[in-house]
Amino acid sequence: MPIPKNKIPDAAVRRLPVYLRALEESMSECAVVTSSADLSARTGFTSEQIRKDLAYFGAFGTRGVGYDTALLARRIRKILGLSRGAKIILVGVGNLGTAFARYNATFPKDVRLAAAFDSDPEKIGHGVGGLVIQPADEMYDHIHREQTKVAVLAVPSEHAQGVAEGLEKAGIEAILNFTPVKLRSGCYVQNIDLSMELQSLVYYTTYAQRDEMKGKAEG
Repeated sequence: MPIPKNKIPDAAVRRLPVYLRALEESMSECAVVTSSADLSARTGFTSEQIRKDLAYFGAFGTRGVGYDTALLARRIRKILGLSRGAKIILVGVGNLGTAFARYNATFPKDVRLAAAFDSDPEKIGHGVGGLVIQPADEMYDHIHREQTKVAVLAVPSEHAQGVAEGLEKAGIEAILNFTPVKLRSGCYVQNIDLSMELQSLVYYTTYAQRDEMKGKAEG
């Protein structure tokens, strides 16, 4: 029996799209049935982890047989809310927002941006990623009208908190935050700070160099 949503670890939810992608790969290869071992080989997660994650949401497979590939994919899509289509907006169409919009245009239709907004008059009316950039002051009406629940935030840092507060008041429930600001919000916020990710990667190259130098010295 599925457990309450608020008891499910965030990490398990974030692994579901990885499993979904693996299942879609299996279906493209005409695999009718799959297993946790096959999903493990495709995702890098252990079979035990995969079974544990799926168990949070119910019983899906048959012991000794495996999972119906198409059925499990549909169930995961339903759990994620993709079966009804996600309404997502982009707020801020600077360099990063523009890059995201163009990249998002290649996503499956159920997770594509539905609208993009910016406060710069010179950007209004221009196209990006198949969308026409709309005035920021029309954003809140759009959220109410379309019952939008998810926003991608890519505005300048000094405006991030204020915009996030406005989004929450308008009805947004989840924000993908591309700004380096730690938002104070009642929304679910997922932060992506590219500069910090790159800085952490440099550590591993430096560590590898130190390890290599140590090995040479000991040799």
